Amino acid sequence: MHLVRDVLDKQLLDRDGRKMGKVDGIVLELREDGPPRVAFIENGLPVLLHRLMGTAGDFAALVERRLGIRDGEPVRIPMAKVVEVGIDVRLDLAASETRALAWEEWVGKHLIRRIPGSGA
Repeated sequence: MHLVRDVLDKQLLDRDGRKMGKVDGIVLELREDGPPRVAFIENGLPVLLHRLMGTAGDFAALVERRLGIRDGEPVRIPMAKVVEVGIDVRLDLAASETRALAWEEWVGKHLIRRIPGSGA
């Protein structure tokens, strides 16, 4: 499998088919007795920005911590939870079991809810 081509930037779907962001990073485990293996896939704005713009990811993590969105750590999903890699990456876990939707929850709670007629 070509990790960058086949996994990175693919849509993550939970066990119910709910979108929960994209694969923003890949964590490899180095082993003495064999080749490296994929331990986790990562999701989160800081991961994406760190990959694309270096230290901008650190700033994004700081903003997330200050706003109380996340603790600044990426969402790490063990490869054991990956069911299928195709057009999307299907997982054997619910989005609610992770903090992958933290930004959406924060926007709903702090912004959308305040719009008159939003029904929130």
